[in-house]
Parts: sequence; structure tokens; C-alpha cells
Amino acid sequence: MPTDCLFREDAYLTSTPATVIGLTEQGGIVLDRTCFYATSGGQPGDSGIMAAACGELPLATAVYNDKLKTEIAHVLADGAATRPAVGEQVTLKLDWGPRYRRMRMHTALHLLSAVLPYPVTGGAVNEDDSRLDFDIPDAGLDKDDITAKVNEMIRTDAEVRTRWITDAELEANPGLVKTMSVKPPMGTGHVRLIEIVGLDLQPCGGTHVRRTGEIGAIRVTTIEKKGKQNRRVRISFASPEIS
Repeated sequence: MPTDCLFREDAYLTSTPATVIGLTEQGGIVLDRTCFYATSGGQPGDSGIMAAACGELPLATAVYNDKLKTEIAHVLADGAATRPAVGEQVTLKLDWGPRYRRMRMHTALHLLSAVLPYPVTGGAVNEDDSRLDFDIPDAGLDKDDITAKVNEMIRTDAEVRTRWITDAELEANPGLVKTMSVKPPMGTGHVRLIEIVGLDLQPCGGTHVRRTGEIGAIRVTTIEKKGKQNRRVRISFASPEIS
């Protein structure tokens, strides 16, 4: 039975009731619904609390339990030995601070990929420092110039929208796909697109803010050479006070 991934429609949902539908051999708890993002596409899974009959259980992360990414297992933090039974009603409570910083960072990486329109070979979303790797044949990237262009996009406070297309529609429009190393989530018949109005459009299963103004100012911290044609561009928040 698939998990209803509530974060795909509402990334700001921080709590939800759910029912346990399975227990994995690795110690995971599979629920019928969740607001926890599962590790995927360079973005870590969420942490938080599961309130159950046996008490409040700390959750270290969430991971997909199948190749098609339809079931999400919630992984207990170290030391938590008790698990709720299948069929039990529980309540999830998201650790919002880290999630929101990742939402801001992930949206900023979309803008970075718009400023640098090259194929993306890899990436990672973290709370304070994130990166994209680009397939760029020549060097000459300027940190200050890239920083200024991304921040200019952020200041437009553009709306961030979610919409869906079919697998066939994506295959007919391969130019939407920027990533070379990670394929867009396909196989269920539909693909999720993230549109930053007037600035960017690409398939993505991650969590994002509603408007670019929420990101806050960023800065490019380093540009590293990773192979003959690979350049790694790292960004961080220019001001750490937003949480």
C-alpha cells in the first residue's frame, strides 16, 4: 500500500495523524500518510517525533522502502527500541527548523541552475551549505557575479508553483531535465514540476518555499574543479538569522 506523500502538495505541513501499515526488517515504520520528506535527490530525510500509544518516539530520518518510491519508512533514532503495531494510530510531528532551511536552500539551487544553464551532474541540499555540480567545459566562473544574479532573482519574490505532467509529456520535452546523474522521479505515470514563475521550470520531487523572497540572501562560497569538465558550486546563506 503506497504512502500518501503529503509534503508534495503542502511542504509547510508540520504534523499529521497516520496509521501504521507496515514494519520493515531494518527497523522502519511504514505509514499510510506522512509529512516527512524521504531521503532523495540529494535532500536528506526529515527528522521529528512519532507520538504513539507507547510514548513519543524520536525519528532520525525517513527513507523510501521500494524502488518506485511509493512507500516511506520512518526510521527510529538510535536507542528507540519500541515500535507501534501495524494498524495503530499515530501522530507525526516534523522537526520544522532543519526542514525549512532545506526548503530555502533547495529553491535557491533551482535559481543557481537558472543562472548557470549547464547540465547538472550532482548536488546536495543541506541546512546551511548546499551545492550543484555542473558539466562545464571551461572555467572562468565568477563567485561575485553568480551571487549577484541569484540574489537578484530572490529579490523578485517570484511565486513557486507545483504542477504535474505525465511521463509521456516529460519524455516529449527532454529539455526540462537538467540533471544528468539523477533521473526525475518517473514510473508512476506522472511527474512533478516545480515552476519558479518567470525564472525556472524543472522536474523535482523535493520541498520548496512558496516565494523566492523567503530564501533570504545567499552567497557563492566556493567554485571547485572536480574533473576535466566538472565544476562544483557551493552556496550558503548570507545571513543565518532566518529559521
